[in-house]
Amino acid sequence: MPAFRTDAPLPAAFGEARPKLEFAQKAFILDEDRLLMVRKSASDPYHPGRWEVPGGRLEVAGDLDLDDHIRREVWEEVGLKIAPGPPFHLWQWYMPGRPRGRKAILPRPVRVVAAARLCSPVTHEVSVENQTATDHLADAAWVPLREIDGYDLIPSLRPVMRAFRQMCPAQSLPTRYSSPSHPQPAWFSPDFPDLPDLPAPG
Repeated sequence: MPAFRTDAPLPAAFGEARPKLEFAQKAFILDEDRLLMVRKSASDPYHPGRWEVPGGRLEVAGDLDLDDHIRREVWEEVGLKIAPGPPFHLWQWYMPGRPRGRKAILPRPVRVVAAARLCSPVTHEVSVENQTATDHLADAAWVPLREIDGYDLIPSLRPVMRAFRQMCPAQSLPTRYSSPSHPQPAWFSPDFPDLPDLPAPG
């Protein structure tokens, strides 16, 4: 699985502060040749107006397991039920306690180690009405893969999107998670039993 180094030096802006370590997951939700993406609102303290995919940080006391975690995040942010699939990329990013030009919003900086997972939608009607105050989402959209390059992504998602596009180019994208009459793509792992056997499209 592709990954970035996690032993990179801390950003100089952190000074002597040691960051808190947290874990996150991002859901790459595929529906035929479309990917579900979300746009940050103007109130987002880090990347207002930019695009990413649903997901967020693990709630240690509340999430039962990793599948429960990513299902919760997707439900809160876009109102969908999903079938979590296999991870395909590991990476990390840093969140300074004081974003540039803004007042401090975190007690100390955060280092986030994350996994990107391929997911299949169980429902399709998107809504951002369930989001929490810290999500800062303006809207969500099903984006054709051929159009993703025209979207202004948050910086931490760009290398992950490149890995995703290399794995699932628009011209050879599998139809969701395939049925017995539609063979699974090469990156599919049978070790993830939660994926439904979806019917072939009409």
